[in-house]
Amino acid sequence: MPSIRCRCGEILRYGEIPCREEWLLISDVDFDKLTGPINPESIYQTMTSFLKCPHCERLWVFWNGFATQPKEYAPYPVQFLNETTQHSLGEKSLTN
Repeated sequence: MPSIRCRCGEILRYGEIPCREEWLLISDVDFDKLTGPINPESIYQTMTSFLKCPHCERLWVFWNGFATQPKEYAPYPVQFLNETTQHSLGEKSLTN
């Protein structure tokens, strides 16, 4: 079964169907291209898979499919955002 080791040490297995750690995403542009009766398989082929670590919540995104290494994204608390980013998010986003 395919798997990767998260930076926190958790093993993420993504061969199960359905898979608890695998999430699917689609861009707004690609979603808007879907018209008429939709075949679920065609939607699935348009989507990008990513794994979410249940321990540390890092995301491992397979931008170019499972044949290439995923890109890692780590969550950071709001306090690490710089003032410019905080300003663009607005006061409400930082408190909710």
